[in-house]
Amino acid sequence: MKLNERSLAFYATCDSPADNAGFLYKRGERHTAYHRRWFVLKGNMLFYFEERDSREPVGVIVLEGCNVELCDAAENYAFAIRFGGTKSRTYVLAAENQAAMESWVKSLSRASFDYMRLVVRELEKQLQEMSQGLAGACAGSREPPGLWKPKPSGLEESRERLPALPAILPKENGCAVWNNVLGADRLPDTSGCAGHDEEGNPRPPPLPPRRRVSSGEAAAVAHGPSTFCRLHEQYSREVAQLRQDWQQRQRGPRP
Repeated sequence: MKLNERSLAFYATCDSPADNAGFLYKRGERHTAYHRRWFVLKGNMLFYFEERDSREPVGVIVLEGCNVELCDAAENYAFAIRFGGTKSRTYVLAAENQAAMESWVKSLSRASFDYMRLVVRELEKQLQEMSQGLAGACAGSREPPGLWKPKPSGLEESRERLPALPAILPKENGCAVWNNVLGADRLPDTSGCAGHDEEGNPRPPPLPPRRRVSSGEAAAVAHGPSTFCRLHEQYSREVAQLRQDWQQRQRGPRP
């Protein structure tokens, strides 16, 4: 695999967040001596520097197709990064304490894309199982989950208990008759407050008293059409007479 040195150096020293960073002891390839190096883990690449403030890394380890495991070595808290194949190199590293060793082994074991691929497959499987379980629960319920109705408040419940008024009120002589509505037989409450019934529910406001039509008004209404006709004929004759007089005055006196 070909790697661009400049790109790797920039990626190793840029401000992108690191998955893990710290000092480790690295055993040399030719010599068995351990050298203290500053390691930075970004993605599936493990960079190591001579010092923490170094501008360029000394080397990089691509963590693909490898296993991270504990090993017996001269240094304490040692672990190894082993790659498959007879000619592949094994990197032996050692931490400064037990906690640092466990943290590095855990981080390096999860750095490869193969591990991420397994995690994604497992998450997809769990999501599919949850979706199937939710679909089964929705199918078993009587109402679909989107038709949720909120619980009515106390004011809405009191409105529902009030007697419903008719769509069209009955009329007598062109006036609405309120006493025909349900509850008109009760005496009106003159205290100024409707109050509550026996169950504690608010009563509707008192209805106005029924308007009584006098006999004279009824007679006038009954004979209304004939009276109008007589008045129309009377005024018509008067208008015709006035018009005739005016025409005669315009013509002047006869010779």
